[in-house]
Amino acid sequence: LEHNTTLTALNVGGKNISDEGAAKLATVLERNATLTTLAFRGGQIGDEGAAKFATTLEHNITLTTLHLESNNIGFEGAKKLANALEHNTTLTALDLWRNKILSEGAAKLAIALEQNTTLTKLDLGCNNIGAEGAAKLATA
Repeated sequence: LEHNTTLTALNVGGKNISDEGAAKLATVLERNATLTTLAFRGGQIGDEGAAKFATTLEHNITLTTLHLESNNIGFEGAKKLANALEHNTTLTALDLWRNKILSEGAAKLAIALEQNTTLTKLDLGCNNIGAEGAAKLATA
């Protein structure tokens, strides 16, 4: 992907993808100018991998859809992604379904939604955000 100029979508989901693998790919994506969709479903990405994707979102200007569903992203990862969303102007869809975001992570994402003007889809299903997290999202 560092030199590819044609690929627009990539699905690299699977149980063997860890924070280390995610970090390597995320670093390359900071400079990639063609990929618009990345799916990292069903891996072992935790807060460290999510933080690296957050850094990517601060630099990449082509990625519009990021699927990180069914991983192990918790509050710290959600917080880093939320911070990136406050400044990102290209991402329109973020899928965080079935992670470990909880109400605190949902609250951080809600704050980001108040600043972000491009995100049109955010999936937080199966994250145990509870009534408190839902309330924060409702008022964003």
